[in-house]
Amino acid sequence: MKRLFAVIRSRGAAWKHSLPLEEQEDWGLHATFMNALQTEGFVIAGGPLEGTPDVLLIIRASGEADILERLSADPWSGKDLLRTGRIAPWTLRLGSLEPTAQ
Repeated sequence: MKRLFAVIRSRGAAWKHSLPLEEQEDWGLHATFMNALQTEGFVIAGGPLEGTPDVLLIIRASGEADILERLSADPWSGKDLLRTGRIAPWTLRLGSLEPTAQ
């Protein structure tokens, strides 16, 4: 059974701190990879945690091994631009992952 996880990924040794996100090596490949995970419903939401070297992902998966395996295929994982640091099961108790009517 799939459940929600909060996943923290951090910048790796190959991250060039003088460059913005979109100018890091293989940005296009990374963005395409992550967009595909979102389209298939594996990644529910994600983005940088402002002022930190970290990214938060909300993922729907069967377990930690599934997450590690899927994220290892990210071009940025193989180049040590991003490392998966923490994976924790997450229970949504407030709000919704569904879009709200405005």
